[in-house]
Amino acid sequence: MPKRLLYVLFPDFQLLDATGPIAAFEIAERMAPGAYSHRLAAIEPGRVVSSAGVALDAERLGRVSGVDTLIVVGGDGTRRVFRDRKLIGFLQRAAPRVRRVASVCSGALLLARAGLLEGRRATTHWSRARQMQQLYPSVHVEPDSIWVRDGKFWTSAGITAGIDLALALISDDLGPDIARAVARQLVVYAQRPGGQTQHSQLLDVASPDRRFAQLNTWMRERLDRDLRVDLLAAQVGMSPRNFARAYVADLGITPAKAIERMRVEAARALIESGESSMKVVANQSGFGDVERMRRAFVRLFGAPPASLRRTTARKAG
Repeated sequence: MPKRLLYVLFPDFQLLDATGPIAAFEIAERMAPGAYSHRLAAIEPGRVVSSAGVALDAERLGRVSGVDTLIVVGGDGTRRVFRDRKLIGFLQRAAPRVRRVASVCSGALLLARAGLLEGRRATTHWSRARQMQQLYPSVHVEPDSIWVRDGKFWTSAGITAGIDLALALISDDLGPDIARAVARQLVVYAQRPGGQTQHSQLLDVASPDRRFAQLNTWMRERLDRDLRVDLLAAQVGMSPRNFARAYVADLGITPAKAIERMRVEAARALIESGESSMKVVANQSGFGDVERMRRAFVRLFGAPPASLRRTTARKAG
């Protein structure tokens, strides 16, 4: 029997908060037929218009019989429904009757409003984290986390983190191999470990089933050296133009982007191992320059390496 997923919508919800997880679960269902089914519900049934102006059709909130996982989306609309008795009452009644309760982005504030996160660890969009902590001091807000699991309650950070949340739920249901396959199909980062701040492993470009697996391993071992395309092409006995085209065809990214990802991963590992000098991290990971490294972190993770260092230090303490 498929696991039934019920998404809770409201006017001005963030479209990707819903469609991101839906797409991830849909791909997982293709890989494991019969794994999932979807329902969308809202206070008022019918067309629910997102903040982007795109509408989704939803049934009326109420029936949770047979629902496995309740997923509350976020968005600007949370401010309007924050005190909606029908919605909050539904969450309070539904939560004990489902196996899992999850939220994307600011949907966590609705769970907190319903009293479901008291004494629990949780996260939300970085722009609402302080508000959540002030309004609900009994909730242990982790603003740097991509997603957080506390018992049956799963919360995630902003917008695209809903995909990370979905991958984590898929991994919990179907195993990490299918979750990684879904991530690869979506062309997103491999499942990001929620408890390790907003930084995590990227797609494994050194996977042994890749055409350039040996080259990627060779590159990883020489990140502090010159890795221009012409040198890489020579390493595999190809012309630079043919190599660049073949590499993109195999991995979906350019050699330069792959190297940047490898260097970010190396830098992340150094920081999490306790290295406090950003200059040393930048040199050993091959960036050679702290600012260049910072820009790469922001580009790939949306946050600088300093935030990872703060999180690592806090956990060590």
